[in-house]
Amino acid sequence: MVTLVALIMMVILVVHHNPLADPHEENVKKIIACVVIVAAMLVFYRFYDRLVTLPVELWQSRKLIWKLAKNDFKTRYAGSYLGIVWAFIQPVITILVYWFVFSVGFRSGTGDLGVPFVLYLVAGIVPWFFFQDALIGGTNSLLEYNYLVKKVVFNISVLPVVKIISAMFVHAFFVLFTIILYVAYGKFPDIYYLQIIYYSGCVFLLVLGLSYATSAIVIFFRDLTQIINIVLQVGVWLTPIMWIVENSPLQGHPIIMKILKLNPMYYIVSGYRDTFLMKNWFWEHTGWTVYFWVFTILCFLFGSWVFKRLRIHFADVL
Repeated sequence: MVTLVALIMMVILVVHHNPLADPHEENVKKIIACVVIVAAMLVFYRFYDRLVTLPVELWQSRKLIWKLAKNDFKTRYAGSYLGIVWAFIQPVITILVYWFVFSVGFRSGTGDLGVPFVLYLVAGIVPWFFFQDALIGGTNSLLEYNYLVKKVVFNISVLPVVKIISAMFVHAFFVLFTIILYVAYGKFPDIYYLQIIYYSGCVFLLVLGLSYATSAIVIFFRDLTQIINIVLQVGVWLTPIMWIVENSPLQGHPIIMKILKLNPMYYIVSGYRDTFLMKNWFWEHTGWTVYFWVFTILCFLFGSWVFKRLRIHFADVL
């Protein structure tokens, strides 16, 4: 329901009259907005159970989810000398390697942005780390907690959420790391930083919908884990993380740029940079935002449908 209201509010921003805009363009936007509102209402009515039942179950199990997530985070590196410190060391080293290769080795700059490359890099790679860690963890959640899946009385729908929240603990650290890094370069927090909550929520809901599908499928098709790893390896380069969108030759190829923007992580990575660097609000990209939420809702519907259809076979296969 909250997502539907947010979608309608964004559509209202589209239909808001702008006296400086072309009247024909305004009429087209109004027609599209009405279609989106009607389509959203129909989807909500048709798939009410899938959109509401699962979130209600998760809310009712919130205390259990929180407890399991904290325990998962603490025990992830159990037995190692540094423990959970490894959760932070590896991403930091990855950032340093990328910074050295592109900023020192290739002498990459940010052109007209006029900021150090490391600031541009960190703002884009932090949400990708969260997405990558959460998707891999969510995909393998049922396999990892197979002993809970076999229990008849346990609500296994909470397990993908547990892994995603566990990944969010690390994400919170890196958001703080990014803020401190920006302060060190003389860029202090402002009101735009409130969007970090919004974009973190975007990643959370996107990966939640994907994880419900992948965690169910991987039980029957174990190769899916390797496929996801390959997709993530390719995706980190197709998403504008290590390369500058504004200086890219692809700007002269609008069709290619539109195809790249179909990647929902493109929206989120750009959103983090809008927050830290560009100082733009998410509603300034109305069409892009509507596309992201439509895509995310469809992922959630598909993921919950797959999970519900296959869950009766989980215990037998595991």
